[in-house]
Amino acid sequence: MAGTDPQAVVSELLDRHGRTYAEEIGADVPADTAEAMFRLLVFSILASARIRSAAAVEASRALFDQGWTNPTAMTEVSWEQRVAVLNKHGYARYDESTARILADSCHYLLDKYDGDVRGVREAADHDPDRMHQRLQEFKGIGPVGADIFLREAQAGWDELIPYVDARTRETARKLGLPGDPRGLLALVERVDFPRLVAALVRTRLERDIDEVAQAAARR
Repeated sequence: MAGTDPQAVVSELLDRHGRTYAEEIGADVPADTAEAMFRLLVFSILASARIRSAAAVEASRALFDQGWTNPTAMTEVSWEQRVAVLNKHGYARYDESTARILADSCHYLLDKYDGDVRGVREAADHDPDRMHQRLQEFKGIGPVGADIFLREAQAGWDELIPYVDARTRETARKLGLPGDPRGLLALVERVDFPRLVAALVRTRLERDIDEVAQAAARR
């Protein structure tokens, strides 16, 4: 997208897709509460399945609407109850396995970090690479799931900024934006950076990169 003004591209991205997934699932990540980070962990597990991100958002919200907003609540209900909610909200093919994964991850969270996801940060000494490794110790979270969590967590955990995974950096380059995280950070206010990263993820998933570039050129 040579010749396109980077600031115009950023403005178009933020106008079109500038909302974090944490906002959609009711996780107040900037507040850095135990509940907010638990919600983000659950979403990262659900989004790691081979399913649309919109379904992961819907299913996460449905689970939380049941009041299962902490690991104890999630494990105190039956497997069948979790399956029923997941099945109804986009996980028909993965409801049984995902219900088990959620329980396993919540039990691990309770045993390892006393039920508080923020313990991952402390155990990793606030080091992003170590956080990435520790997140993968949760059932259902691999490298992609860890990226999902850390992309969103940077709204509350300052040491992560600027966190941009490889696929999102490639999307930025396709739009004529800097491919390196600090180059991207220079284009927005620090508080808006998680929104920009989320917007780049969304434009990749929705496959509207060309539309974004064309709209930016008209600004």
